[in-house]
Amino acid sequence: MLVKRIAQVTYWVGMVCVALALFSRLMSVFGFEMTHVFSKGHPIDYHSYLDASLLFLFASMASSLYARLER
Repeated sequence: MLVKRIAQVTYWVGMVCVALALFSRLMSVFGFEMTHVFSKGHPIDYHSYLDASLLFLFASMASSLYARLER
C-alpha cells in the first residue's frame, strides 16, 4: 500500500517539475530569465527542473514495478 502511494506522489511531483521546466523554458524564450533563485551560488534554471522530473518519474516507475512484483 505504501509503495503504491509513493509511486503516485512521485509521479505527480515529477509532473509538477515538468510543468515548471516548460514554463521556465517558455519564459526564457520570451526573454524573461527565471534564474533569480540561487542554490550555493548557482542559478536554478529549467535544466534543474528537468533533472528533478526525471528523478521523480524514474522513482515512480521503480515503485510501481516493485508494487507489481510484490503481489
